[in-house]
Amino acid sequence: MDLKRICVPICEKSASGLSQALARATRLADFIELRLDCLDDKELIEALRALPALVNESTRPLIFTFRPEAEGGQSQTSEAARLAFWANNFPTAETPQALFADLELDLAELFHTGEQEGQAKTLDWARVICSHHDFEGVPANLETIYERMAGTPARVLKLAIQAHDITDSIAVFHLLERARASGREIIAIAMGTAGIITRILGPARGAFLTYGSFDEEHSTAPGQIGAEELRHLYGLDRLNESTIITGLVGLPVLHSVSPHMHNAAFMARGLNAVYLPLETRDVGEFLRRMVHPRTREIEWNVRGLSVTAPHKLEVMKHLDWVDQTAREIGAVNTIVVEDGLLRGFNTDAAALLAPLEEKFGPMRGARVAVIGAGGAARGALWALRRAGARVTLFARNRLRAESLAAEFTGSSCKKLEGAFFEGFEVVINATPLGTHGASESDTTAVAAQLRGARLAYDLVYNPLETRFMREAREAGCASLGGLPMLVAQAAAQFKLWTSDEAPSGLMFQAARVALEK
Repeated sequence: MDLKRICVPICEKSASGLSQALARATRLADFIELRLDCLDDKELIEALRALPALVNESTRPLIFTFRPEAEGGQSQTSEAARLAFWANNFPTAETPQALFADLELDLAELFHTGEQEGQAKTLDWARVICSHHDFEGVPANLETIYERMAGTPARVLKLAIQAHDITDSIAVFHLLERARASGREIIAIAMGTAGIITRILGPARGAFLTYGSFDEEHSTAPGQIGAEELRHLYGLDRLNESTIITGLVGLPVLHSVSPHMHNAAFMARGLNAVYLPLETRDVGEFLRRMVHPRTREIEWNVRGLSVTAPHKLEVMKHLDWVDQTAREIGAVNTIVVEDGLLRGFNTDAAALLAPLEEKFGPMRGARVAVIGAGGAARGALWALRRAGARVTLFARNRLRAESLAAEFTGSSCKKLEGAFFEGFEVVINATPLGTHGASESDTTAVAAQLRGARLAYDLVYNPLETRFMREAREAGCASLGGLPMLVAQAAAQFKLWTSDEAPSGLMFQAARVALEK
């Protein structure tokens, strides 16, 4: 299938709002779904009266849905009432051709059985979507459910299951393969943030359509992303089965601006490639079942992966080869898939140093304080020691800090509580404290502590200006945020995956625009 269709759902509470919502959705949609179950009984009657006018004014095909609570809808009506609703409304041969009806599997089977026994009027099955939703996970009887759906005359089959980990998406990709092999049209989706790849890649692998909300506020299912993101960020229309797959492996991943950087770079270089959010709790199982050429259970053109928290250390034991820098640091943030092997690299350390030396100058002999004792601190210690800096590690957990400092000969450590940084030329926050969200108003050091230092460097990139940076300004220090480092490590990854120089300026701008939104 060459068409890459996006369906924008509308879940309005009033009939009077449908016309305006239709006009709004039309700008982004190839199909529009009207969720009639979002209307109460009175508003539903008004909406049905307005239906002919809505159909006439819509320039997109409409899918009508009347979803029960058991399948994620808002209708509390009985099966008999739902059956009567569809029997009295649509779809028949006389119904306008632009209308589709989404019938749950139980209703589709009842209609089909009734038609066979002459007890129900004939539906126009060419405009019926037979659907089944499971919000618990991947049902053990998924194959049986599919066979039941395929046993109806519905034109399109729709299966949506809840993904608890990205490996649950494998079942969805297998359904797409099975339907295509048998000539059936299908919509197959893994719901939730772990299943987002099925929404993005589904149409390129034969899905009839994918769903994208008008915006975050109007999402109608777990993990449903925006139609504009599907079209413009992920380039849905240009994806196919040959598309090079890259992405960010971690938990969580949706906060990241890496897709904005890498997808902009791929587009600028004219590459048939996409960068995806890949949420997993078990990185070993993900690599085994979905990435490694010897063991993966789906065929897709995976070329490279970024690795973020909490997997940078754990991932190392699942790789075939790890470069010396990553081994010395003890963390991998980049995987390259080539020659049937998974190769691990670390681009963080060099990326941390480059913007720092551009802002401050050579690090040789500089007194540097690093705050933190996690993965980012490890990379900072390695890079700074290699550059000849005199490094002191500050952390709340003194034992952990001592252990880390001992790994990097020549580093010392002190307790963060009550620390003052006068006499240090550079102070680096290598903790996530201050990141957008719950800890945004926090900082590892206030102005009184930073006074006397020359430069405060926060590895946090979101928000663009953190509280740590504001405290530094108040203390009279120069400051540097984490965005240049983020771009530098991403540019190095881009080159590892493509052997091409990255458009770093474009990547920086794409990330900045995403953060400012």
